[in-house]
Amino acid sequence: MHQRWAGLLFLHWSVRPDIIQERLPEGLFVDTYGGMAWLGVVPFFMEKVRPRFLPPLPGLSWFMELNVRTYVYDAHGRPGVWFFSLDCNQFLAVEIARRFFHLPYQHAAMRATRSGKQIDYHCRRDDLVADYRYREPDATHPAVFGSLEWFLVERYLLFSKKPSGALYSGQVNHPPYQVASGHCEKWSAEPLVWNGFDLPVIDPSSILVAKPVAVKIFPLRKV
Repeated sequence: MHQRWAGLLFLHWSVRPDIIQERLPEGLFVDTYGGMAWLGVVPFFMEKVRPRFLPPLPGLSWFMELNVRTYVYDAHGRPGVWFFSLDCNQFLAVEIARRFFHLPYQHAAMRATRSGKQIDYHCRRDDLVADYRYREPDATHPAVFGSLEWFLVERYLLFSKKPSGALYSGQVNHPPYQVASGHCEKWSAEPLVWNGFDLPVIDPSSILVAKPVAVKIFPLRKV
């Protein structure tokens, strides 16, 4: 598939590795930086989503997504992302991702408004609400190899699990992120609570914004 990720906001909190490890499926291991595991909340926009040989379709190829994620590696030492949830306001995208990518997508009501570079982003799942206000980046830079920024954003493998317990990986390709430290006038850690984690008592340890990237998505492979 082809798609474009835009309006990217990365909020991250450091947590004890054992808190993450106990939530991972067999065959995945928590990845750490500075001795800590990391939980991310990532709201963004999916644009021009389409299968490889089809054009994007109005009403289907543009929607919103909010991820709760952490960082792992498999028994082969390959680093990647594990998703606890992916809220989305496109019904068909949720059903396709659940069925063919075995990802924990959730139906949600979402909306956003833009004023210049400012984004107001709203997500509601049933009676659960999360709101964000942030700015798209001006000056950006690629994440430096080995830095915390690089650890958090430069991930090109996702892992998912079928109901049978079989573990799969999926490759994504895109240019390196162009990122900048971000500032949120409004943010919410509630999506962590939706996934059974305690509400953080501190602000995010890392707030990043990124320029849009064009992405290629490849078929899943059994691990």
